[in-house]
Amino acid sequence: MTKEEELKRSKRLALSLLTAAAAVFVVTSLMPRGLWTDGLRAVSEAAMVGALADWFAVVALFRKVPIPFISRHTAIIPNNKERIADNLAGFVEDKFLKPESLAAVILRTDPATSVAEWLKEPANRNYLASHLLQLLPEILATVDDARIQLLLRDALNSAIGKLDMSRSLGALLAALTKDGRHQELLDDGMVALMGVINRPATRDAIAGQIVAWLKREHATMELVLPTEWISENGAAMIARALNNLMLDIAADRDHKLRLKFDDMVQRFLVRLESDPAFIARGEDFKRYLRDGDTFNNYIADLWGSVRDWIKADIASGESKLNDGVIQASQWLSEELLRHPGMRASLNQHMAGMARTLAPAFSSFLTRHISDTVKAWDNQDMSRQIELNIGKDLQFIRVNGTLVGGMIGLVLYTSAQIMEWAGSYLHP
Repeated sequence: MTKEEELKRSKRLALSLLTAAAAVFVVTSLMPRGLWTDGLRAVSEAAMVGALADWFAVVALFRKVPIPFISRHTAIIPNNKERIADNLAGFVEDKFLKPESLAAVILRTDPATSVAEWLKEPANRNYLASHLLQLLPEILATVDDARIQLLLRDALNSAIGKLDMSRSLGALLAALTKDGRHQELLDDGMVALMGVINRPATRDAIAGQIVAWLKREHATMELVLPTEWISENGAAMIARALNNLMLDIAADRDHKLRLKFDDMVQRFLVRLESDPAFIARGEDFKRYLRDGDTFNNYIADLWGSVRDWIKADIASGESKLNDGVIQASQWLSEELLRHPGMRASLNQHMAGMARTLAPAFSSFLTRHISDTVKAWDNQDMSRQIELNIGKDLQFIRVNGTLVGGMIGLVLYTSAQIMEWAGSYLHP
């Protein structure tokens, strides 16, 4: 049964009770007076009063009732649409969108655990993967739209144009070298270089270069010298010398090469921020990123290849993306369930995000609710509200009829009791 049918049915029930009360009143009014006749008439009369009063109350909510001096207080909902809109928006904001309320709900419901438990089920992981893959074609179509591409390109060019490449790189390197962090990178680099030098293949390459040098620079001497012995031992000697040098640098925090590295880094940072040549190169690089056909064509070709691969993967019967989402979901579920601290941290971060974003979000949503309700047609708004709560309001009319009848019975009975008592006391 539709809402329209339910409303009509409840209206028919209320009207039927009112009609029945009116019929009883008419019939008893035409009958000879007596105890039961007068009692039924009193009950029906009170029932009609209750029914008509509640009918007026219900109708006055939605429509204008043309009764002098009273009509201005009818059609309450249409006449107060804007106030209802503002009050509804304020109610939603106060009761549901307060930052602390949202944060408390997040911490109380523990969404991290809920997500982990949900992802633990294979069927849910498959559901998530399939729906994400269904969204991808729409996302790809959006990005491929020429107007969207123009918007993205303009936004990217604007961002690149505002970027100070030289100073930004200088600030990044300054952060990386703060508190001697670049010395740790130097140590790691020397360890990696020592590993490369000590490889047999590296020593063979050095020995080969020594042989080539002898043949090129000292061809006559190479014929009489033990070339193989010289190359092997020379390679070993070079490797030992480099190893010893790097071990000395690693052991001595004030080694002159380490200090020279420090000085070189600092001078480079200063040049990045103040040298016109470096600043000009940064501007040239920006123009290359923004206007260079080679770079932009490369990015376009790269995106085309990625897009085509994604489309082909989705169309295939065995999607690698689908398998990847399922595996990632399983890993995430296992990690979250294994580490309570991680779940607590995620919940705290989500609560913090709610506190930060709630004011702006609640302002947008409440304004949207208020503006939407105010834009509704008065009659349409009344009709929609009546369809949704009108069925219950019609039962107010039903109850008014029944309660009115019971009150009439009580009043009539009370009157008869008092009349009998008076006749008894004053015969």
